[in-house]
Parts: sequence; C-alpha cells; structure tokens
Amino acid sequence: MSVVIRLENLGKRYRLGNINRRMLYEDVQRFWARIRGRPDPLACVEDHQAARARGGSGAVDAKEIWALKDVNLEIKDGEVVGIIGRNGSGKSTLLKILSKITAPTEGRALIKGRVASLLEVGTGFHAELTGRENVYVNGSILGMTKEEIDGKFDNIVEFSGVEKFIDTPVKRYSSGMMVRLAFAVAAHIEPEILIIDEVLAVGDSAFQQKCLGRMNTIASEGRTILFVSHQAAAVENLCRRGIVLESGTVKFTGTQTEAIEYYVNSFTQHGGSLRDRRDRRGNGQIRIVGIELRDDNGRAVTTVPSGRDMTVYMFFENNRPDLPRRELMLHLYVKTTLDIPLFTQANYLTDENFGEWLPERGAFVCRLRNLPFPASSYRLSYIVKSAPTGGLYLDVMDDALEFHVEGGDFFGTGRLPGSHDGVTLVAGNWSLEPDVQPLNVKAQPQAEATLG
Repeated sequence: MSVVIRLENLGKRYRLGNINRRMLYEDVQRFWARIRGRPDPLACVEDHQAARARGGSGAVDAKEIWALKDVNLEIKDGEVVGIIGRNGSGKSTLLKILSKITAPTEGRALIKGRVASLLEVGTGFHAELTGRENVYVNGSILGMTKEEIDGKFDNIVEFSGVEKFIDTPVKRYSSGMMVRLAFAVAAHIEPEILIIDEVLAVGDSAFQQKCLGRMNTIASEGRTILFVSHQAAAVENLCRRGIVLESGTVKFTGTQTEAIEYYVNSFTQHGGSLRDRRDRRGNGQIRIVGIELRDDNGRAVTTVPSGRDMTVYMFFENNRPDLPRRELMLHLYVKTTLDIPLFTQANYLTDENFGEWLPERGAFVCRLRNLPFPASSYRLSYIVKSAPTGGLYLDVMDDALEFHVEGGDFFGTGRLPGSHDGVTLVAGNWSLEPDVQPLNVKAQPQAEATLG
C-alpha cells in the first residue's frame, strides 16, 4: 500500500492573547516563504521581540502554546486509523491541518488524494441558506461538481433524514439535524481520504450506528479514514490502527486494541492528588479536592464486590459562601474503561438538596445500592453545577477516579458472571408455566405469516 499521508516534524504554535499585531505585508512575506519552502522570514524578529519582552531571561514565553510538536506519521492507502487522546491533546488541530483549514507552524503535511472532512457542526454551512442550497454549497467546497451533486442529491437527503426540512433555512435546524446533513454530504462525495472528528456525538444513537455503518462501507472499498473519538468502543469496532496523542505529541501507535489499552492505562497515571489535577473545568467556586469510596462497614476501599452497596464521598472546598445549597446539582456518572456509559446519578433526579447554605468544606455523599457490575475496572466522573438547568459549571472532571469491582454473589447463588456476559447485572427470576397462550392472539397469525 502506498503512503497517502506523511507528517514530517509537524508543529502548530498558537499565541494566547493579543501579543503582536502584524501588518498585511508581513503575512504576505510568510505566505510566499511557505509556498517556496523557505524559512519563516519573521521568526528571528519575533524571537528577538519575545526575548526582549522577557527581559532577556531566556525563559519560555508563557503566552505561547504548542498544540502539536514534532509529529511524524505515515498513513497508508486504505488504512482506518483511530486517533484518541484527552481534551487538549491536539487531535482537532491535527485534523484541521490535514483538512487544510489551518497551516502548520513548522514541518509539513503531505497528502495524496481527495479529502473530505467533517470537523464541526455546520462547518461550511450558511445559516440563511436552506438545507438544499447548503448541500450544493458544501458539496462544492468539498470538491464535487454540480452534476455529481445532482446525481447523489436524493441519496444524501434520504441518508440525512431531514427530507421534510430540506427547503428550510438551516438556522432553524437543531445541531443534530445539521450534523446529519453535513455527514450525509461528506459521506457521499466518495473521497480517497475521509476525516471525521468527534462531531458524530451530536447525533442520536440510531444515527451514530448509521454513520458507523457508512464508514465501514467506505473502509471496505479501500479508502482511508481518520476517525477521532472519545468513544473507545467505536474506535475498537471501526479502526484497525490506533494513534494516541498527548500534549501535542504522538505517545503511541499500534493496533487499535493496543492503542486503547495504552490510553486507558494513562488514566491511572495522573501523578498527584485530585486537588492537583489540572484537567478540570468550571469557574472553581466549588472544587472537589478528593474522592473516596467506602464499603458497607465505612472502610475506605478501591475494590467493591458485585451486588454490594458503595458510598462515594466527594470532599469539597467552598470558595463562595453565599451560594445556597438548594441550587447545587451534583452529577456522578460511571463508564467502562472503553468509555461505554453505564449509569448516571444526580441529586436533582432523586429530588434531594443539601439544605440552605454550604459550609466552607465538607463532603457530598452518594450511596449506590446493590452495585450491578461484573468484575472489571470502571471510571467515575463528576459535574458540580449551580443549578440543574441553566446554571454555571462550578467544577467538572472526567475520569476523576478509577475503581475496581470484584466478583460478588450478586444473584445469591455463588455463580459469578464475567465481564464478557455484559456490562451490567440485572436481578431476575425464572419459572415455567404450562399451557400458557400469548395474550395478543390476534397479532400472532400475522406474525407467523410474515416469518413464513
């Protein structure tokens, strides 16, 4: 197989804030230097200005960030590659460079073949134009001729499922409708290289399965696919190769299974306490500084048997003493190590609050009954908001804690199912009732006729 994407010492630097305002002629100089393969003519000037701003200390400029640094990769024709990594690891920046939306600061990206990309909801769509008009505009941007769009228009609209709204301006579309139409266009231009970001998460589960089916069809035709997703299960099913990005660099490349294992293992290597984690979001008015699991006897544990109760203690510090407790919403959610969501627990769902006012420190406590998980490892995340709907995010952290479930006597029989039997355990009973007929007798003959 020939190489269709080659990245050589690729780097992308961003400047934070309004540092230096450049003139148009400086941008033109850079443009001509780049297309001629020459060094950046203003790099020395900017380095001198940065050094002078630092007082000649030689320290790194705190107002610069490298989204990508020294990325070297080769992707061959027909490969289906999953790119995974935490938020801020450089995934979207890499795809924007490959889609020629932005240019690299250093190095180069060599691409051979027709590229179609779906990076953000509504990319290339004009809000005032109808869905029909946007199909033609977006198709043209992606390299299709009008004749090609005419021939595939009906298939595009049918795949998107927005037939009734095709002549409505897309500014009235929901985000899900917009992404369905955008994906339908991108998936029907028959590209040699298809690039898809996490945007599919906007659609409902039925449409996601439809998209994955379409991508499998494209892959079976020998085309190249780059797929970015936080859903490790989707990467496992669709891709054959995986790349893990971390802090703008390639940390691992191998089979999709090996890449997922590397990615999963990285969550247990944060180094330091929850208080020191920097991958949190929110305004910080309340901060969760520690999480502890306790068993039925009140002992701190990291492993819980299936079917037993588990209590989650979320220790907090309150930096806003005037925040009413009644406005707080605590949200816990648990996933498998392959990012499959298992359940959500929140105090607003159980209609419980924490009284009137919040103390400076303490713990939010959630008791989970009869833990319905087989033996495996799981990850716990949380959200703290100022109100269930329309409130501010105070503290949010994905994968705040990993815990383990060991085989417990969930069914009371001593028989323990494994994780391969499913991701949850459900209590039930079996019996036999002789001579029982279906209640829906009228529908039965029709069903038999259909099966026959």
